[in-house]
Amino acid sequence: MPSLCRDCLTPFEDTNRCPNCRSPRVTSHPELFDLSIAHMDCDAFYASVEKRDNPDLADKPVIIGGGHRGVVSTACYVARIKGVKSAMPMFKALKLCPDAVVVRPRFDAYVEASKAIRALMDELTPIVEPLSLDEAFMDLTGTARLHGHPPAVMLARLVKRMKDEVGLTGSIGLSHNKFLAKVASDLDKPRGFSIIGKAETTTFLRPKSVRLIWGIGPVAQESMAKAGIRTFDDLLRWDRRDLHDRFGGMGERLYSLARGEDGRRISSHTPVKGLSNETTFNEDTADIDILDGHLWRMAEKVSARAKAKDKAGRVVTLKLKTSDFKLVSKRLSLRHPTQLADTIYRTARDLFDQVSDRGPFRLLGVGLSEITSDADADREGDLLDPDAGKRAEAERAADKIREKFGDRAIMKGRALR
Repeated sequence: MPSLCRDCLTPFEDTNRCPNCRSPRVTSHPELFDLSIAHMDCDAFYASVEKRDNPDLADKPVIIGGGHRGVVSTACYVARIKGVKSAMPMFKALKLCPDAVVVRPRFDAYVEASKAIRALMDELTPIVEPLSLDEAFMDLTGTARLHGHPPAVMLARLVKRMKDEVGLTGSIGLSHNKFLAKVASDLDKPRGFSIIGKAETTTFLRPKSVRLIWGIGPVAQESMAKAGIRTFDDLLRWDRRDLHDRFGGMGERLYSLARGEDGRRISSHTPVKGLSNETTFNEDTADIDILDGHLWRMAEKVSARAKAKDKAGRVVTLKLKTSDFKLVSKRLSLRHPTQLADTIYRTARDLFDQVSDRGPFRLLGVGLSEITSDADADREGDLLDPDAGKRAEAERAADKIREKFGDRAIMKGRALR
C-alpha cells in the first residue's frame, strides 16, 4: 500500500509508523500517488489566526463574533466540541461554553494570512481557484516532473509549510474531481489528509447523506426528503429524466454527483462574479439593532474579500428571508464601484429600510456584484453625501492603523451590536 509520512514527507510502503522518523501521522491509499485534484481548507481559520497572534489563547475555547447580543462568526474546535456553531446567538454560545474567550473579528489580519497561504499554493501550481479567504481548489496534474514528487507529497509539504511559516493549519482533500476533493477535505478535520480514489467512489458515496453535496441547503434537503431522497443510494434509484422533471436543472447535477462525476475544471482565471456574505439565524429575529449589527459585519466581510482580491463592485445587494421562507431581494447600482465597508453598509441599510416586511427574518445577506478592478474604486465623492469622502479617508486610515498596530487598535461601535 503506498504511504506517506506527513511529518518528514517520506514515501514508503504501508506500515503503522514512518520508517524514517517513526511518526504515526501516516496517510495510506492505493491511489495516493495517482490523484492530482485537491481542496485545501484552513482549520477554524479566524480563530486559528487569533490563537497564533495571541499565544495566551492557545488552549482556550475561542469564539469570533460580536457582543452579547451579536452572533458567532466562527469558533475554534475546543468551543465546537461544546456545541458552539457559526451564526449561533452569542448568549446561547456562552451558555454552552461559559469559559470561552470572545474576540472581535480582525479582517485585515485574516486577509494578510490568506495572501501568505495563497503564495505558498501558487508555488505548487498556477491552477489555484480560491473559494474564500481560507479555502481553495488546486489542480496539480502534470506537476510531478516540475517538483520531482507526486502531488500528494507536495500537498503534505504545503500544509507543513503553512504551519511552519504562517503558523496556521489546514486539511487536504485529494481526489479525481472537485466535488470529491471538497468532500474529502472535511472528513478528518483538523489537520486532515483524506483521499477518495476512483475505484472507491461509488462505494464511498452510497450510504452518505445528500447533505454532503455543496450548495444543498435545508430547503433543498427538505424537498429531496419529500421525494424519498436522503442518501446517495436513494439518488441512484432515480433516472436522469425523472430527476430533471422533479428538480429542474439541479436534477442534472444530482444525477452526475450521485455517481461521483464532476466535469468542472479548476480555473485560476474564473472571473469573480460576485462577493457576498449571509447568515441563517438559529432563531428568527426582527430586532433592528441585531439586524443592523449583522449588516455592518457582513459589509466588513464583503469589503475584506474585495480588498484581498483587489476588486470592487458596482451593485450592492440585500437578501432577506422571512420566517415563512419568503425571499426578499433588493439591489442598487452605485455611480462608481466600491470596496469600502462603509459604502456597502450604508447602501445595504438604505435597501433594508425600503423593505415593507418588518420581519421576523431567518436569513440576512449582503453582496457586491458587477465586479471590476479596484483601480477606479471610490475615487470620486458623492454630491448628495458630502461626508462620504471623509468616511472613505477614515476607513483607509483605519486600515493602515490596523495593519501597523493590529485590528484591535480601532473599531466601530456598531460592530459590537
